[in-house]
Amino acid sequence: MSQQTPQMIFLNLPVKDLEVSKNFFVALGFTINKQFSDDKTASVVISDTIVVMLLTEPRFKEFTKKDIADTATTTEALIGISAESRAKVDELCDAALAAGATPANEPMDYGTMYGRSFQDPDGHNWEVIWMDPAVVEN
Repeated sequence: MSQQTPQMIFLNLPVKDLEVSKNFFVALGFTINKQFSDDKTASVVISDTIVVMLLTEPRFKEFTKKDIADTATTTEALIGISAESRAKVDELCDAALAAGATPANEPMDYGTMYGRSFQDPDGHNWEVIWMDPAVVEN
């Protein structure tokens, strides 16, 4: 019987300075997969099933006919990522702010759900969320 490969997400983001962006994500504890990286692209491993592909803006433009969003004035997406605890939400967001991110919104605390958000050095919005497993139905 063959083992099925899990479905993955590859999030492609345009970046202005690849080295700054790579250093930012490494400072958050993520790793760069050198096999799928070069001088125009970096493969950031978030988990076994989530990979962020950082592409210089000229490289990113090769994949789309549309303009690249100006993250200084527009929001192209809200990128949500789960955390295993409230403390891990704070840990990741504090690391992001220390590495050059800026706060995006005020923290949200609904008791059974807690989240914070930041903008990475290229202005992409990240939301880090913890939900109490006791209230999440399977």
